[in-house]
Amino acid sequence: MGSLAGWTFCPRCRTELELDEGRVNCPSCGFVAYANPEPTACAVCVDGDGRILLGRRAGEIFHGYWDLPGGFVQEGEHPLDALRREFREETGLSVEPRDFLGVWMDRYGDGDDAPSTLNLYWTAEIAGGTVDPQAADDVSELQWFRESELPARDQLAFHIADVLDAYRSRTAR
Repeated sequence: MGSLAGWTFCPRCRTELELDEGRVNCPSCGFVAYANPEPTACAVCVDGDGRILLGRRAGEIFHGYWDLPGGFVQEGEHPLDALRREFREETGLSVEPRDFLGVWMDRYGDGDDAPSTLNLYWTAEIAGGTVDPQAADDVSELQWFRESELPARDQLAFHIADVLDAYRSRTAR
């Protein structure tokens, strides 16, 4: 229950909260908060030569590991809009999502208080303009990789190796 770890008092009335299977309840005002996963939207972006774009993480979590561009969905934002926004923020590229690839569950960090994530993946293509990405936001480096040159599993953040395996099995058909 990472997202509610440490919740002790109601944020509305300051009454002590009661912990109940995956949620907290306020006995005074009726406030309820659920331990839901944080949604992300990411993509396997492939250029005209079949290369896959990876970014090196600059943030604290998995610092220096390779990752697929994407990030957290904001409240009220459609996941495909989040994917487009995150791609622009991290790479400067405009992309168009294509096929839905799948869902992977994970945690954003270590420990019991690390929030759970619900990670949505699509394939994507560059929508136009330059194919020369520029690392920005929480990415320190961007690089196009041929499938045969992808980093080793232990150099990939989170569950990215599994996502790339799913992508390769889908394109091998």
